[in-house]
Amino acid sequence: MTDFLDTERWARRDAFEFFRGFDKPYFNVCTRLDVAPLKQALAQSPGTGGGLSLALYYLALRVANEQQPFRLRLEGGRVRIHPVVHASTTVLRDDDSFSFAYLEHAPSFAVFAAQAGQRIEAARARDAAFTPLTDTALLHFTTLPWLHFTSFSHARNWGREDSIPKLAFGRAEPDGARLWLPVSVEVHHALMDGVHLGRYVTALEAALCEPLTWIQSAPASASPQ
Repeated sequence: MTDFLDTERWARRDAFEFFRGFDKPYFNVCTRLDVAPLKQALAQSPGTGGGLSLALYYLALRVANEQQPFRLRLEGGRVRIHPVVHASTTVLRDDDSFSFAYLEHAPSFAVFAAQAGQRIEAARARDAAFTPLTDTALLHFTTLPWLHFTSFSHARNWGREDSIPKLAFGRAEPDGARLWLPVSVEVHHALMDGVHLGRYVTALEAALCEPLTWIQSAPASASPQ
């Protein structure tokens, strides 16, 4: 059964009606997060498989599933609530073209890393089809390992209810004991505000501070916010 939000009773009803008609209803925040504890945790957990990028994708996706605004999508003028969202990511090929890989949500990092790694490798193949996913129960990920960026903007289908959150990760740079990673999060303003985006980034930052509890076992699900 498809679950839609009752926007008539939504506390954000006025903001929803105001922003959904904008020509450019998206807003973007760029910040930096310390991934040194995550890198150390991965070194201490060789049995889990997966590297830093997959661990980042896993944490970003798990946190998103625990934050209801990141599971909301515009659909036919209504707001659909997805019970769970997955992810897709760009995958660079050897000839500098790119494809997409589908990353299925999984409660454990080991399971997530195994299936994600296989799909990313398959997408790197020269004959892999260029097939962007049309499902809205997704987050869109991309990585720019060449740039320690301070701002970022995504391609969008304006006016087509393109309401999928988009995240970009840049090049991590060491600073003493810290390893700063630039992170961009772009969302639809009809579906959330700065407070909701702030809660997401804060939760992701907290997960990155204590990554062992996340990557060595499936963390308990938090109540949707």
